[in-house]
Amino acid sequence: MLSCPVCGPKLSVCCTILSVWGIVMLALMGVFYQIHSVALFEDIPLNHTKWEEDNFPLEDVHKAYEQTGLNCFIAAGIYVLFFFFSCWQQRLNSKANYETS
Repeated sequence: MLSCPVCGPKLSVCCTILSVWGIVMLALMGVFYQIHSVALFEDIPLNHTKWEEDNFPLEDVHKAYEQTGLNCFIAAGIYVLFFFFSCWQQRLNSKANYETS
């Protein structure tokens, strides 16, 4: 097992805090996209010219909402991995600091 920390103690704490924020924010956005929040309509990837040519089908909007929600959940999962990596780095830094004392 690798016992040399990749990032320092302050950076690992900062990355842990940022990853917690990313997990919370993206999970909430994923939930709001899955429930088809009207406030997020302008943020879904929808080709408006094609959507208008097809006479505004609601199925396209639902698919776009669900795909964007899934993308948010995948990004939150990546932040979970980053959180575990940052916590591991914190542990290695505290262990290295304890051994030098």
